[in-house]
Amino acid sequence: MSGRIGTLLVAVPGLSGVVYPEGTRVTIQGTGGSVDGFVDGDWLPLAWWEFADVRPEDATG
Repeated sequence: MSGRIGTLLVAVPGLSGVVYPEGTRVTIQGTGGSVDGFVDGDWLPLAWWEFADVRPEDATG
């Protein structure tokens, strides 16, 4: 799955019921006020204020 990388700014529950803590890296699909986030195949519906984009040079770490 391609997409940009983001980091959660708050704890967010995934569709599976798992709550992912602040700082979790997510793959982001979409643009606008709400986007789809994915962690190991688990879907997280994200609002703009729940994540921050990771700069490409920071994504490898």
